[in-house]
Amino acid sequence: MELRHLRYFLVVADELHFARAAELLGIAPPTLSVQIRELERQLQAQLFVRTKRSVALTSAGRDFVVQAQAVLARFDQAIEVGRRAGRGELGRVEIGYVGSAIFGGILQQQISAFRQRWPQASVHAREWPMDQLAGAVEEGKVDIAFLRMPVPLGGALQSQVLLRDRFCLALPADHAMAAGRVALRSRALAGESFILPEQELGSREVWRRGGFEPRSVSRPGGLLAVLAEVSVGAGVAVVPGVLTTVVQLPNICYRALAGAPLVSEVAAVFRRHERAPAVRNMISAIRASKPVQLRAAWAA
Repeated sequence: MELRHLRYFLVVADELHFARAAELLGIAPPTLSVQIRELERQLQAQLFVRTKRSVALTSAGRDFVVQAQAVLARFDQAIEVGRRAGRGELGRVEIGYVGSAIFGGILQQQISAFRQRWPQASVHAREWPMDQLAGAVEEGKVDIAFLRMPVPLGGALQSQVLLRDRFCLALPADHAMAAGRVALRSRALAGESFILPEQELGSREVWRRGGFEPRSVSRPGGLLAVLAEVSVGAGVAVVPGVLTTVVQLPNICYRALAGAPLVSEVAAVFRRHERAPAVRNMISAIRASKPVQLRAAWAA
């Protein structure tokens, strides 16, 4: 039994006239009669009562109409779902991110825009340790990663910068250098203990400019954990400027750093040859995005 048998049967059931049904189907009446008889043989049931003047459904025929309609409707639905999935309107996008993507609003913007355009697609986002994210994308555990650059990327990955920021210094509010509005020179930080975020680029550039090695370092994890250690007086930290406007903890002061701005970038990382349609749709939207330039409000 094939789907055409069901379609032929339903047209005849609707018309109750073999000649008219055959014309609608674009086949010869004898061919239609053969197809209906074949269907009846497979079902081992008579579907129509035929006379020279009329055609009528049997009781079995009336019952079979309901089932045939349901089968064809389900088939049409499956075809439509397959087509929509192929266009990326359905499916799932697995996102990994670090705190910087949330603090800067980039992750929220991208997910919101994607859901508005493809509301039936599913998006799942989870925070990851930054040093694991690029590998997770390459291994297929994550489809798109939002992280703070730079990170080493394999040849199978690409990145798109979505946010540009600059680093500043976070220090305890009772620290001797917390007062004042003049930007701090790197060499003034010699002898300080440093709390390092997952992206150490800013800290290491401060050390290079100041020509010193830190007295000690601590690596507590994400940015909130870094600020927590600063707030209890464990040391100072070079952090993204966006934190000055979105995270206010007791006993924290932010100061600008002197010299050329230490640029900090948040980017989306994804596979160069992505195959999943839903993921491709989100990547296309990301590629079309212009980087956001943040203006942090710290004392300077």
